[in-house]
Amino acid sequence: MKKTYIKSLKIFSLVAFMMVGQSCEDVLKETVISGIGNDYINTPKGFEDAAKAAYSSLRNYYGTQQGLTVTEYGTDLYATGADGGYKGFHFYDAQLQPTVDYLAVIWDELYRGINTCNAVIERAPNVTGVTDAIKKQRIAEMKFLRAHYYFILFQQFGGVDLRLTETLAPTKITSRATPADMYKAIIADLETALPDLDSKIRSSDYGRATKAAAEHLLSRVYLTKGNSSVKAADDYAKAESYASNVIKNYGFKLLPDFASVFAQGAGEVNDEVIFAVQYTSDPLTTGGGNNLHLFFGMQYDVQAGMVRDIVNGRPFKRLRPTSYCLNTVFGDRVNDSRYKKTFKDTWTCNSPGTFTNVFDNSKKSVTFKTGDTTIFIPGYEMSSADRAKKPYQVLVPSRYDEALFPTLTKFFDPLRPDRTYEAGSRDFLCFRLADTYLMLAEAQLMQGKTKDATDNINVVRRRAAFAGKESAMLITQAQMNMEMIIEERGRELAGEQIRWMDLKRWGNLVERVQKYNPQAAPNVKAMHLVRPIPQTQIDRTEGGATAFPQNTGY
Repeated sequence: MKKTYIKSLKIFSLVAFMMVGQSCEDVLKETVISGIGNDYINTPKGFEDAAKAAYSSLRNYYGTQQGLTVTEYGTDLYATGADGGYKGFHFYDAQLQPTVDYLAVIWDELYRGINTCNAVIERAPNVTGVTDAIKKQRIAEMKFLRAHYYFILFQQFGGVDLRLTETLAPTKITSRATPADMYKAIIADLETALPDLDSKIRSSDYGRATKAAAEHLLSRVYLTKGNSSVKAADDYAKAESYASNVIKNYGFKLLPDFASVFAQGAGEVNDEVIFAVQYTSDPLTTGGGNNLHLFFGMQYDVQAGMVRDIVNGRPFKRLRPTSYCLNTVFGDRVNDSRYKKTFKDTWTCNSPGTFTNVFDNSKKSVTFKTGDTTIFIPGYEMSSADRAKKPYQVLVPSRYDEALFPTLTKFFDPLRPDRTYEAGSRDFLCFRLADTYLMLAEAQLMQGKTKDATDNINVVRRRAAFAGKESAMLITQAQMNMEMIIEERGRELAGEQIRWMDLKRWGNLVERVQKYNPQAAPNVKAMHLVRPIPQTQIDRTEGGATAFPQNTGY
């Protein structure tokens, strides 16, 4: 299947992996190459380019609207904003069909990545001019990526076609693997990769898979398996062991300030980041870029004293936080800094003048000069009388709607060249140490190790405290339970393309969506623990739905 194979590698200029920081030299470097033939991978240069190309499928999922749609829509933390499509993923209604293009886009691109991994693994022994040590490392990287891609597919769709050898010719013979076989293949890839992956805190070619990244993913896989139909007695112990290894063995550490984790530019390469999906400002190499900066913003740009600018972003209004997210998960604003450092609460004037188009009914008009506060979100119900004393508009919770709401700032991208530019250049932080600590605490709690779990969750909570409030942020063993884990992961990881899979892992997606997301509550049911298999996959399978069954209910 030469044409399809070449397409799966793409043009290496588009799919080799780079980091954002243009001043850094230690990145995965790429060269523009065209007219690539099937045998190119058998050359030393082609082998290295193919290994880099295998990373490109990460960019189709992380930092993209389709990846965000299947990971944050329809959860307990986020409801719909005013604009955008694909709301079936929010509402769990008849819009969520096997023909939705995002499902096929994710499916096809992850399988392209898998086949590239398979090609590198299989062809490595016969490639000359590359040392055995490099071959082993590249094979290990490919196993990490293949496991990662299959784990995404497995979590989203259930058992899928498990292909562990290179596909070179067209085939319509496909089948769905069992959960046991999926876990077996994913875990085997990751565990056999460990000895040959780079064991430093970060690879000299920043962006490559490392041993720490594999151990982090293994912890997540075992946590998920531990609450599955094929769970084993030692799953949580293994999840604990791998998470503990990441924390103890490599030199990672939490940054002192929660907000600094998301600093753009040179700050993106820091001691908390275990594995990042890299983007650049070069449209040739970064494609659509990390465009998550578009989707969490409220409609500030038509309000009095405001026009759209680069710093505040282009607000597509796709997601807004639920009341549960704001009032419970982020309910502590006295001791915990993460509400303040996660959501934007103040806008300043960039379009001076006097305006009567106000949403704040405590005033009839407002007048601003450049730099004045125009909008303030206090996070609580301020009385009309108190609001009337303010020279700016005050957005209170009773006035939140699908266009006006607290705006997540983690993905803001002020380095874009203009205010309409969609392709962002910041890295997507796929695995970070705070997540590892929280997985460790979860694994320990599931084994009854409450003290250890409390100690580890307190590491994350202590970092999140306002100065002088560290003691107030620490919880006791009596407070340590699964609800604490669920809420702490929401506080720490809001918006980071993980919540839907967390809820699925815990087995409470339906329960929590029904309880905390009124938009989705009427429709969500057990069938929504998996997505519909793309209709294109069923149609191109010999035997159709008999050979490759659709998920129940779709």
